[in-house]
Amino acid sequence: MVVRRRRRRVFHRRKICRFCADSSLKIDYKDPKTLRYFVTERGKIIPRRISGNCAKHQRQLSLAIKRARHIALMPYTTTTTF
Repeated sequence: MVVRRRRRRVFHRRKICRFCADSSLKIDYKDPKTLRYFVTERGKIIPRRISGNCAKHQRQLSLAIKRARHIALMPYTTTTTF
């Protein structure tokens, strides 16, 4: 006897770009407080498929994070002790 199992459909909620939804938010390298939401605790930039940003704003965001790192407003990595 063959038993068939029904698979439940999983509906993923579509992520929206925070910067497209709210035009008052600006991406600025001099504001590390807003940039921290898009960086992991290890210092890596969160990819677009996870953060939900559009391609245009993700490019601007990564450039702003890199600029903030270069002038020491944000760290490149966390301090690890071995």
